[in-house]
Amino acid sequence: MEPTPLLEARAIGKSFLGITALDNVDFTLNRGEIHALLGENGAGKSTLIKILTGVYTRDRGSVMLDGAKIEPGNVAEAQALGIGTVYQEVNLLENLTVAENLFLGRQPRRFGLVDKREMRRKARNLLEGYGLDIDVDALLSSYSVAIRQIIAIARAVDLSGKVLVLDEPTASLDSHEVEMVFAVLRRLRDQGLGIIIITHFLNQVYAISDRVTVLRNGRLVGSRPIGELPRMDLISMMLGRELQHITRDHHAAETTVEAGEAPIRFSGYGKRGTVAPFDLDIRPGEVVGIAGLLGSGRTETAFLLFGVETPDSGTASIDGGEVRITSPESAIRHGFGFCPEERKSDGIIGDFSVSENIALALQARQGWARPISSRDKRSLADEYIRSLDIRPPDPDRPIKFLSGGNQQKAILARWLATHPRLLILDEPTRGIDIGAHAEILKMIEKLCADGMSIVVISSELEELTAVAHRVIVLADRRHVAELTGEAITADNIMKAIAAPSQTEVV
Repeated sequence: MEPTPLLEARAIGKSFLGITALDNVDFTLNRGEIHALLGENGAGKSTLIKILTGVYTRDRGSVMLDGAKIEPGNVAEAQALGIGTVYQEVNLLENLTVAENLFLGRQPRRFGLVDKREMRRKARNLLEGYGLDIDVDALLSSYSVAIRQIIAIARAVDLSGKVLVLDEPTASLDSHEVEMVFAVLRRLRDQGLGIIIITHFLNQVYAISDRVTVLRNGRLVGSRPIGELPRMDLISMMLGRELQHITRDHHAAETTVEAGEAPIRFSGYGKRGTVAPFDLDIRPGEVVGIAGLLGSGRTETAFLLFGVETPDSGTASIDGGEVRITSPESAIRHGFGFCPEERKSDGIIGDFSVSENIALALQARQGWARPISSRDKRSLADEYIRSLDIRPPDPDRPIKFLSGGNQQKAILARWLATHPRLLILDEPTRGIDIGAHAEILKMIEKLCADGMSIVVISSELEELTAVAHRVIVLADRRHVAELTGEAITADNIMKAIAAPSQTEVV
């Protein structure tokens, strides 16, 4: 007879405003197990975790802890039952001491007052079990992110003691710090704790986890012991496609890329904890694709190119002269444009009209002290509404009332109005209908044919094979491969993603 699972979720269902987030999902965690929960954006990982930890109430299904049904109504109730959580951004108070953080809300008392001596003693004893010999009277802010992460784990385990949930615990750590945290997790696992870890680093999944569960589009794809799961199988589970030879409809190959020295160059460009240093040359009329799983460093690369993040290594040059791109404003001045992945939160201003949204980048480049007139904004909008077929063709309509595809066209219009030499498109076709999808891909081809340099980041591998002259593949926040010509196939991209990285993220 098999032992009773420590934590078991059965047929979990959850919807938000009629949109299904989880559909009949099962999940099982055993004692003394580190279980990786994986999936791309919108897979349902966060929703499942929030149901298990009392943040959300499930619509359907059941959750059992030690074989007994539980109904945590909030995080405190989940903690009392034995389920603790540590988030990517450590949920502790930097202006309090280590001891105060460990026992916040449950300080030992004597004669009605906080017994600081006893609190310090208990804090030292608690951290001793984690291999930490630190000053518990020091402010939390005086310690590294890794130490804070271990302190947060120690508090969560002391509060709960059965199940530990970790959401991206190593996202901001270097390789040495990752190993520090992993040593703690292995010790806790060996003591019988059940640990759920959400991470996007495949190397770390294989280094630390005993079992893996993959979700996709709110459904369970499968759960497998890590020792029985080849990397290619895991990639296929996450991306939803089997390894197969896909015919390459490579329109980009029909476009000639200018030979010679690339006018836009990034050398040794990177930021510690964000993206490892990389080299990237971009030529006129070239589409450079960027591929990788969620969390691989795709968007972080775009942020570096566009100045949203400031590099701490490497150089950028344009037309042979070194430049510093330290902000989006400086990127715009150098002729760069950027359509972000999160269209609604980062791309549009919903209550502004279509014409106001289209004029934003041009206004930023011109300076806010020289406002573009309403007449010029309308004229600009009319031009791009016609050329991009934005519907409905009403420049005064608030952009939030447009469909996703038409919002995306308006964001493209915003940057085309600045006549950029480099346009960065992060997931340009996500969440739009098939017709708008095809129109945007045709638009990319036309801009490329007109000599514009374009970087396209996409999780749709076939999309990249159709438009890109080169594809840069990322894994664990490193540029790990570059594919060109006939080598650009979905198969080869998947193989490059699945190949073990030689070194961890730095």
